[in-house]
Amino acid sequence: MTNANKSLVVITGASSGIGAAIAKSFSAAGHPLLLLARRAEAMQALALPNSLSISVDVTDADAIKAAISQAEAQFGPVGCLINNAGVMLLGQIDTQDPNEWSRMLNINVMGVLNGIHAVLAGMKAHKNGTIINISSVAGRKTFPNHAAYCATKFAVHALTENIREEVAMDDVRLITIAPGAVETELLSHTTDEAIKAGYHDWKEQMGGVIAPENVAAATLFAWQQPQNVCVREIVLAPTRQQP
Repeated sequence: MTNANKSLVVITGASSGIGAAIAKSFSAAGHPLLLLARRAEAMQALALPNSLSISVDVTDADAIKAAISQAEAQFGPVGCLINNAGVMLLGQIDTQDPNEWSRMLNINVMGVLNGIHAVLAGMKAHKNGTIINISSVAGRKTFPNHAAYCATKFAVHALTENIREEVAMDDVRLITIAPGAVETELLSHTTDEAIKAGYHDWKEQMGGVIAPENVAAATLFAWQQPQNVCVREIVLAPTRQQP
């Protein structure tokens, strides 16, 4: 699949950060878009042509399916789903509120599975399609105060590769994008102020982190390969990021 086909691209978590950057990148490549996030106004403010913005909680599987049906009626079948919605709540397991674990598991894992479930049968039937899951370097290695978050991102890596193997003969691609430290709103969700301060110090010691646009460019690159080429995983991080 190449951008010349102008197929529908669905992006979750499209209201800010990596999701918004991906939306702009794929729009510039000429694709109609279905933008999904809880903040509809933020998505509409992107003012992207041929786009439909719908307020959806990715933990609501029925809402995702309904939104995709609405977009397909307008733009045709989904060619690419980009599961980007996620939350990062850092903390030590002995002191962290277990409700934060549930929130991360529901959004970071169940949200990804809900998106895949909504499009995969159709992609297999059409013998065409791509699912790109935005994971993290924290899905490949562990970090202090990241235990529950790492658990969710290791899950994303595992489910992506598992499903990729299952649908390879259906000509459906599954791709993992694993960024390191990126300048987004993710850290603001963490409630432990000491951990947030330490994370900010780490970013400064590296001389800054990568921009969401860097992740968007990697995502578009993977998508624009021919359908018989699957870039299984891209890991990108600041050059100075050691772990």
